[in-house]
Amino acid sequence: MIEKDFVKEGLKRTRIDEYLETKLERAGYGGMDIQVTPVGTIVLVYAEKPGMVIGRGGKTVRSITKTLKNDFDLENPQVEVKEVDVPELNPRIMANKIVSMLQRGMHFRRVAYSIIRRIMGAGAQGVEVTISGKIRGSRSACAKFNEGYIKKCGEPSIKHVKEGFATVQLKPGVLGIYVRIMPPEVILPDNIEIAQPVETETVEQPVAEEVAEPEIEEEITGEDILDEISEEAELEEITEEEDELGFVEEQVKKFEDEILPKIKDSIEHLSQEEEKIFHAILEKDELPFMDSERFGKLKEKVQEIHLKLNKSEEL
Repeated sequence: MIEKDFVKEGLKRTRIDEYLETKLERAGYGGMDIQVTPVGTIVLVYAEKPGMVIGRGGKTVRSITKTLKNDFDLENPQVEVKEVDVPELNPRIMANKIVSMLQRGMHFRRVAYSIIRRIMGAGAQGVEVTISGKIRGSRSACAKFNEGYIKKCGEPSIKHVKEGFATVQLKPGVLGIYVRIMPPEVILPDNIEIAQPVETETVEQPVAEEVAEPEIEEEITGEDILDEISEEAELEEITEEEDELGFVEEQVKKFEDEILPKIKDSIEHLSQEEEKIFHAILEKDELPFMDSERFGKLKEKVQEIHLKLNKSEEL
């Protein structure tokens, strides 16, 4: 009966897939596709590392072709290898990555989150990772980790969502890893795009000419001119005062940082400007550009040096 032929063909495909997954585990096996042609049977293998599938001098490919012909009764099998463009979007490759990380002793939660970050970083719309088995202790448990948007029922979940499964043998027992990925190029049926409104040409209406208003002329008197001259003079005086304050502030800062620590026995080696700053700090109670606390400390230092110099002169 035809139903038995379908079952037999499906069983053969499953057995070939399991054989290739075991044989090409290190090559990053990502699935296969069988195409029957009049010339023969083409087996298209998807792998992360095509070089390991081909082998040195085509040794691995020839071995696989021979096995497919003898053990699986394929007529004139031809193995073609295709590299997976984005391995992070292939659930079978990612499930095998989880297996290798768990075998190295990494914690299942850390492994799941790192794989999810890699998949979402590749542009996937959504991902779900399920790890079941003895993950926490002697009792079996199931842990699900998901991120993004992923369909779980209906036709989109069957048609668009990619699935991958793998098992790993650990000391507590066997763990099952199930990875589901929704690729970035999937367009869901409920995705609606609203068309932009079409711009229509509008007929311009003639605008009535505006009546020009008579210009009002202002009379400029001598008092206005004198006011403008006095305002300009005041602005020049303010800018000159600001420049002088900036120069004095710069000189006082230089005196505080460089010259004051070098004064020891006398102030005769100081220049005329530096000596003026020294006496000004002694006489004044504050400076406009310095806060009171900083000026107080500076004045205390100057007073101590002044008293020390006076004592040395008396002696």
